[in-house]
Amino acid sequence: MTHHLSASILAADTANLAVAVQAAAAGGAASIHVDVMDGRYVDNFAFSPKTIADLRRVTDLPLHAHLEVAEPVRALPLFAAADMIIVQEDTLADLAAAQALIRRQGNQVGIAVNPDQPVERLEPYLSEIDLLLVMAVWPGFGGQPFDATVLAKVAWAAAQRQRLGLAYAIGVDGGISAATIGAAAAAGADFFAVGSAVFQGDVAANVHSLLAQVR
Repeated sequence: MTHHLSASILAADTANLAVAVQAAAAGGAASIHVDVMDGRYVDNFAFSPKTIADLRRVTDLPLHAHLEVAEPVRALPLFAAADMIIVQEDTLADLAAAQALIRRQGNQVGIAVNPDQPVERLEPYLSEIDLLLVMAVWPGFGGQPFDATVLAKVAWAAAQRQRLGLAYAIGVDGGISAATIGAAAAAGADFFAVGSAVFQGDVAANVHSLLAQVR
């Protein structure tokens, strides 16, 4: 199994974002995770379409826009330049329509599910996604502790993927570190959105060390 580490720049030094992103790439990161926050869905603000455009100039890694916003459908066209758009499933009245719109724009499709939301209701949508992202923390702020209870959702997603013969990635976002990445992988995760454990200290070495634990 190939494991994918997506470096989450919410934890990076934004005054030196290009350096941070390039260091993550040097360590083996497979993509850059860009949390977009509007101060409504979560009590924080972060990043914009310009962030995607600016990152395009300094890295060849795929860029994933994670829309933690109250009205994601309105924001979708603004983030069409991203490689993947990840939406929070609880922000959409018509998830299938949003998936179709993302796909028509030419983006890969990701769905994120919060710690308190049942993952089972996403079963009808699994055939149309590239990533099911299980949130192990609450959206909005980095540095929160890992909620191990969500690993049951990861295991469910892995079982459904095998049962249905699908190929979507199973991700965990939040609290991933040297102490938690192994448990997430053992539960069935193959995609890890990692912030603090990447961008505190030697970025390239951190990425390499995290990936070494699941290879």
